[in-house]
Amino acid sequence: MSLEIKVPPVGESITEVVLSRWVKNDGDAVEMDEVIAELESDKATFELTAEQAGTLKIVASEGDTLAIGAVVCSIEDGGAAAPKAAPAAPAEEKAAVAADKQAPAPVAERTADSYATGTPSPAAGKILAEKGVDAAAVKGSGVDGRITKEDALKAEKPAAAPAKAPEKAASVPAPAVAGSRNERREKMSPLRKTVAKRLVAVKNETAMLTTFNEVNMKPIMDLRGKYKDQFKEKYGVGLGFMSFFTKAVCEAMKDFPAVNARIDGDAVIFNDFVDISIAVSAPKGLVVPIIRNAESLSLAQIEKSVIELATKARDSKLTIEEMTGGTFTITNGGVFGSMMSTPIINAPQSAILGMHNIIERPIAEKGEVVVRPMMYLALSYDHRIIDGRESVGFLVRVKQLLEDPARLLLGI
Repeated sequence: MSLEIKVPPVGESITEVVLSRWVKNDGDAVEMDEVIAELESDKATFELTAEQAGTLKIVASEGDTLAIGAVVCSIEDGGAAAPKAAPAAPAEEKAAVAADKQAPAPVAERTADSYATGTPSPAAGKILAEKGVDAAAVKGSGVDGRITKEDALKAEKPAAAPAKAPEKAASVPAPAVAGSRNERREKMSPLRKTVAKRLVAVKNETAMLTTFNEVNMKPIMDLRGKYKDQFKEKYGVGLGFMSFFTKAVCEAMKDFPAVNARIDGDAVIFNDFVDISIAVSAPKGLVVPIIRNAESLSLAQIEKSVIELATKARDSKLTIEEMTGGTFTITNGGVFGSMMSTPIINAPQSAILGMHNIIERPIAEKGEVVVRPMMYLALSYDHRIIDGRESVGFLVRVKQLLEDPARLLLGI
């Protein structure tokens, strides 16, 4: 009996997937629940498993776009038991071995013709290599024409050798001309196509603006330097910058709730929770897994969530649920060396915070010029729902909380 394996439903908004890779080959024996292929949607990669044991019969090819419910392959009964017939082979193998033992082993015939071109001894070969002399040009005086050490010492490189250089040069393919105009065409992945479509839609359908500010990172860096060892020992994770920024954003939203809202038709939806989307660069493109209810998490819980989600993103193991929703996004271009940028809103959200690299710069502090580790912050927002006063006020509030971390604990 043959069982058809079809593309399973993977999300409400997903209507098709791409068969990115076959884990098993056509005709392979598979076991129940064994992974046989990987499917890629516009949001994540999924594993397709065998629904029964048997022999795999592939229907779709790698790179094919398949609708939900389309047949990917079939599994026929009985294939999984086929490998059990293999133990008969050792008996035949033993008989072959016994026959080999009875027959005399063939001895390689050696004649004078075996050394027609001259075979150097190990010592002679080393000397000829150092001299750059071809063994074929040396007449051996040893047994059967073998080249001895003495032959190698007497050998000299033929004077006519340089004349062969033009022939060798002519046989070598000419190197590619600098500035050659080669092209390579690759099909866009579903994830890349979806990202491209949504980014263009955001630019066309929102009144997006960006406001900037800078933050002195010295207070947070000093705090991390003082407590990072105890923090790591107690919680098992490092104390990074993302947890401070997440807490600062959640605190600032209490004063500016519109930053955590979204437009739905003619209404504005305000949230009393904060689901932070963390932009992560994955092998197949940018993904934004979500830290749920970030406003109620501690620094350690946020750090653990960031590590877990980033690891899943790099391994293409994120689920639809882990990337669906989100009320605000934080993206860190600083890890790639970005000095300043204007991040694009992650629709249907209304705002996104961009972090950048930390650079030591001279600033004025209490009437004196001092050098401090500074970071530029960028807040892109939808002006239809967030006014300039709110966007600037929100970013200033985040700056205040980061430059005086005690405010995060006291809520002031």
